[in-house]
Amino acid sequence: MAQKTIPEFTDSDLNASASTPRTIQAALRATEPAVTRPGLRRRSFLATIDTPLLLAMVLLLAIGSLMVYSTTFDWSYSDFGSETYIIFQHLRNMAIGAVLFVTLMLIDYRIWRRFAVIILLIIIAALIAVLLFSDQVFGARRSFIGGSYQPGELAELVVVLYMAAWLSARKRKVQSFWNGLIPFSIILGVVGGLVMLQPDLSTAVTIFLVAGMMYFLAGANLYYLVGAIGLLGAGAYMVSQSLSYAQDRISTFTAGLTDLSQTAYHARQAIIAFLNGGMTGVGLGQGRQKFGFLPAPHTDSIFAVIGEELGVIGAAFVVLLFVVLMIRGLQIARRSHDPFGMLLAAGITLWIITKALLNIAVMLSLVPPTGVALPFISFGGSSLVTVMAGAGLLFSVARVTARHNSPEGRSVGATDDRGWGNRGSRLSGPRSG
Repeated sequence: MAQKTIPEFTDSDLNASASTPRTIQAALRATEPAVTRPGLRRRSFLATIDTPLLLAMVLLLAIGSLMVYSTTFDWSYSDFGSETYIIFQHLRNMAIGAVLFVTLMLIDYRIWRRFAVIILLIIIAALIAVLLFSDQVFGARRSFIGGSYQPGELAELVVVLYMAAWLSARKRKVQSFWNGLIPFSIILGVVGGLVMLQPDLSTAVTIFLVAGMMYFLAGANLYYLVGAIGLLGAGAYMVSQSLSYAQDRISTFTAGLTDLSQTAYHARQAIIAFLNGGMTGVGLGQGRQKFGFLPAPHTDSIFAVIGEELGVIGAAFVVLLFVVLMIRGLQIARRSHDPFGMLLAAGITLWIITKALLNIAVMLSLVPPTGVALPFISFGGSSLVTVMAGAGLLFSVARVTARHNSPEGRSVGATDDRGWGNRGSRLSGPRSG
């Protein structure tokens, strides 16, 4: 009778057997859908939010609210019988902007690529309508509904959106004269020309500058780009020569380069505000230049009021917040996994920073007066709401990219656009393996 063999187990076999259930449990946990765990879902949502960028934006909005109240409480009381009437209007506009910000942040930005042409045609129609049907105010036709809605402000963001979609679709054709430069010039010529007819030169210049930078980042031929911007700039200059207010601004600016006393009244009052403020400022609400000296202290001149009441330190802090916004925005663009996201994030960032630089440069007498509001800070309806909507698109790019990079994010439908890659692009970003 054969003797029954009793199997022998080694130490390694025992260790492997003991660890098998744990391995299986770990595998089961790994395959468990992340969305079924509420705690992880909450953490993953927060992980997709760019915290430094959000903090910079919230601080800019908070500083803006304080300065709008500081610059309007006297005017608000004298005209409306309440010190808080105008600041409540500002907070209402901010609330509308916040709703748009959250909505656009939660929506996948890639969906807007399909509607870019339709949105551009709508804004062109609005720019034509404002020339035909709006009321003329100070010789210009720029807004509807008593000045509450200015299509030119929205046109800036729409051009960024359309350029991101168009340039990403062109791929290497952006370097072509006929397939790149000519369509680019026609698009900008139509939108910018309608804006200049209002006339609104500062908005047109902003559109030309931001679109030109996006064209450069997309890999455009540099010689073609310089030529196109030169032609568009020459067109804007010729239009400005037919406008008396633009000629006065340019002539007083050039005169002030050699003799500061000959510079524009606006610039002189801004300089006085900065001199009054010194390093630490005269105190919040204690500034004097806003009382009848600075033109539009709650919009165009609000940075000068910041310099007077919060001093050089306060003004430098505001500039630092815009620097943080620029760095984080460009990092979002660099990390995006598709050309449309790269160009959209870069375009929105450059658009906000260009507006901020123009406003600050005017207050420092570095460029002629432009009438550009300071993003997130100046009082405004269309300007504030549009900038917050643009920020929502920027955060959407950041969120989609973060989900794409996370392990559980691979199943949410994020895809790479490998057809273009970085060929010809000057804005490089990471590629998934």
